[in-house]
This record gives sequence, C-alpha cells and structure tokens, in this order.
Amino acid sequence: EKAKQLRSQPPQIVEPKGLLYVQQREFAVTTPKDGSVSILGSDDATTCHIVVLRHTGSGATCLTYCDGSDTEAEVSLIMSSVKSFSDTAGYGRLEVHLVGGFNDDRQLSQKLTNQLLSKFTIQSPTSLTLFFLTELNDREEKDIHFPIIYGIAVNVKTAEIFPATFPEKGPDEDLRSAHVLTGATLTNIYDPKMEQLHIGPYFWRPFPHVDFWLEQDDKQILQNLSTSPLAEPPHFVSHIRSTLTFLKEHPFPSHSLFPDRKPRIYKKNEEGLWEQVCSDKI
Repeated sequence: EKAKQLRSQPPQIVEPKGLLYVQQREFAVTTPKDGSVSILGSDDATTCHIVVLRHTGSGATCLTYCDGSDTEAEVSLIMSSVKSFSDTAGYGRLEVHLVGGFNDDRQLSQKLTNQLLSKFTIQSPTSLTLFFLTELNDREEKDIHFPIIYGIAVNVKTAEIFPATFPEKGPDEDLRSAHVLTGATLTNIYDPKMEQLHIGPYFWRPFPHVDFWLEQDDKQILQNLSTSPLAEPPHFVSHIRSTLTFLKEHPFPSHSLFPDRKPRIYKKNEEGLWEQVCSDKI
C-alpha cells in the first residue's frame, strides 16, 4: 500500500533551503531537533538503492545511497548511527524504507535488493515499512526498462517520504563524486550536534587514464562508466565529465584540497543555505 501511494506521487522539486543532499556512498543522520536541516534526500539512483532508517521514538533519521559495494558493513554502520541517537528514547522501533533499482539486464538491482533484505533481517529487529525496489520500481518503454522513481526525500520533522528531484546537489559536488569514483567506502558527512556538514579530508592517487576518458564521446562514457547505460538520467555524462575534470585538476588532494588534513566544514546560513566556515573558528 505504501509503495502504491509513493508511486502515485509526482516528484517534488526540493530547493536547497533546509536540505542536506546525500550522494552515493554517503549517509547522514539527524533528529527532529535539528535547527538547520529538515530534509534529507538523494536521487539519480538506477541500479542503486536509497535507504531511510528511522527510529519512531527519538525521530532519529538516516538516509543513505547504497550501490552494493559493501552492503553488510553499510547496514551495520547506519544501524549503529541511528541507535546512538535513540538509546535514550526508551520506546519506539526502527523502521526501514527501501526505494530504488529496476529490472536491469545484469540483475544488479535484484542482487542489491536481496543483500539489503538479508542484512536488515540479521540485524536487531527492524520493521520493513516501505518496500519499493527493483520489480516494483520498474517501467518499460519500447522494450527498455527504467526506474519509476530515481530519487526520494524524507522530512525529518514529519517522517514523510516522497519522490524528489534536487536542482542543487552540493556543496562540493565534484569533490564528493571524485571520492566515490576513486573507491570510497560509506562516509558519514554530517554532525547533527554541531549542525555541520563535514567533507573530507579525502585522499586518492592520480586517476588512471583520466585523459583517455575525457577524450571519449558521450556514448563511450555512458557504456563504460554506468551500470545501466540506457536508464541513466540525461545529466549523467556531463556529471561524470565534470568529476573526471576535477580529478585531473586535483591528482593529489593532500596538496591542493586538504593541505592541513582538516575537513571542509559547512553550516547553514540565515537563508538556509550551506556556507563554508573557517575551521579555526570551530
């Protein structure tokens, strides 16, 4: 029933005010007491899955974007993160909401669906509240399969989950994407007590064959750097090109981006937008 309800809703455009956008292999946890962030969201998921884990007692809510790289470790990490904000509640249950995937040719979505379900089953009791994965999130057009919903948002105050798109995916969109492309593990990007977004410090080696990839046409990039070339959103190639250009400009992030080995820290300003703060003031 919840899946049908979600499917019937058109995607809402979520503006940056009060939003914390979560990229691939990132997660963020916060509570209804947060004065800066009211919406957690992510999109551009094809074979990947977006997971929302919420404790009904404390209202602590986590959103993450899983791609199957290490599902067992990721589920364990987000469970412990939500529990750390919920131990004092004394009542309530953990509810898990799963959205994403479709009937892709390589069955990567089905594999990730099975992994997530088995890992959440092993963990301490969770209630599967929303299941909108793979075959349920599939539509067909001229014999080509696509996801119905590519992105969702959760309102931390009301617990409402809805299909969503995001004009702004920052801050540091290219830096965060570069972290994923160079083999990142799941990373917590938010400190809800300080209400600060922490990016980095990230370190990688020069990306192999970056010039070769930047010389390729759109079709080659789509075919070789996507898990589902026919189902990607229209901006996929430009996003990958931007990330590769960033990697070319910053082959050694320890020199150019994080010379002091400290994260780039952002806080919401009075307009509700992210603003970088000097680490010396923290």
